Amino acid sequence: MAKPGQGFGFGLGKMKELTEAFKKAQQVQEGAKKLQEDLDLLEVEGEAGGGLVKVILSGNQEPRRAVISPDVLGEGADVVSQLVTEAMQDAYNKSTTTMREKMEELTGGLNLPGM
Repeated sequence: MAKPGQGFGFGLGKMKELTEAFKKAQQVQEGAKKLQEDLDLLEVEGEAGGGLVKVILSGNQEPRRAVISPDVLGEGADVVSQLVTEAMQDAYNKSTTTMREKMEELTGGLNLPGM
C-alpha cells in the first residue's frame, strides 16, 4: 500500500516530467504537420547518365516530373528505361535522407521509441 501523501507511486517531480513530455509531444506533432507541408513544397532531383535523365520528386516522395535529354533517346528503350530507373532510385534515396534528417531535427532531444 502507498504511504499517505504518496498518491499512486509518483510524486510531483514525475508529474512535471510527464507534463513536459506531453508538451514536447504536442510541439513535435505541430512541427510534423509543418514539416509535411514543407516537404510537399520541396523538390528533390535524382539523376542518371551524368544528368541525361533526371527525375524530380517532392520531399514527400511524390513524383513531379522526369526530364530526358534528347541525346539519350537514340540509345534505345532499354537504356532509357534503365537510366530512368536509376534516376528514380537516386531521387528516392535523396528524398528519404532529407526526410530522415528533418525528422531528427524535429524530434531532437526526445527519446521516442522507433525513431
